[in-house]
Amino acid sequence: MTDAFDLQSFDPRPGQPETLAPGLRRILAPNPSPMTFRGTNTYLLGTTEIAVIDPGPADPIHLEAILAALTPGQKITHIVVTHAHLDHSPLARPLAEATGAPVLAYGDALSGRSAVMQRLAEAGDIGGGEGVDHGFTPDILLPDNGVLEGDGWQLTALWTPGHLGNHLCFVWQDSIFCGDLVMGWASSLVSPPDGDLTDFMTSCQRLLALDPRRLFPGHGAPIDDPQARISWLIRHRQGREAAILDQLAQGPATAARLARAIYTDTAAPLLPAATRNVLAHLIDLLGKNIVSCATAPHLDAEFTLNSERI
Repeated sequence: MTDAFDLQSFDPRPGQPETLAPGLRRILAPNPSPMTFRGTNTYLLGTTEIAVIDPGPADPIHLEAILAALTPGQKITHIVVTHAHLDHSPLARPLAEATGAPVLAYGDALSGRSAVMQRLAEAGDIGGGEGVDHGFTPDILLPDNGVLEGDGWQLTALWTPGHLGNHLCFVWQDSIFCGDLVMGWASSLVSPPDGDLTDFMTSCQRLLALDPRRLFPGHGAPIDDPQARISWLIRHRQGREAAILDQLAQGPATAARLARAIYTDTAAPLLPAATRNVLAHLIDLLGKNIVSCATAPHLDAEFTLNSERI
């Protein structure tokens, strides 16, 4: 969906506020990486009472950039976190201490886990935990469909687990702040037990049904054709599932073996993340009774295609 020209054209200067729409600005955090693209998008919503959406990583330079973006008469009144990953949530507490604004989120880093993922976490062999901000605790819990209001703006929280159990999106007018559920530059990591592919697909379908005009993601440029992008992400995941089943038709395999066979064009540093994605697919297929595993699922476990599916 996003070609090389689009990727290159999104190159804002970190720390510099950019107006995206009336009452909405973006400040890019200085944390580029293979998993964060140019960095985390911090959004400032409002003209007097400001909601900061995803304050970003624990970086004093970014904290100063957010505070410096305030103009006379403006005050940060809400600090809103889409999910508890280290590139989105750690700056929430320092920003709250600097401004007195409360931190709002669905819950801490373990909130919103499905029963399946909770059992896998308790079994202890599943791994995971990449980039999770385990120290994150909000001041106010936001339930699904919870509403926030400030002077001239309103946000409706949507619980959209999948990338992380406590992931929220936020509806604003006819647009949605979609965190890391949908991104224009890449598909999202889903790493069990923190991520859940079954939930991820359900959350994508939920956003698709809302038919927003525009998406403001946690990384990358605004998405001006949400229907096309979300549909592509769903088809992409369905394609990965088909590739996994094709490989399993040749015999039992581990997640790592499947990842090496399927992600042939993936750079070596990203192969561990690809393997976690494959494991997420295998757990989803296990829940659908399409594959079997003699042990609790983990990276070295062998998965077998059920005979009735061959």
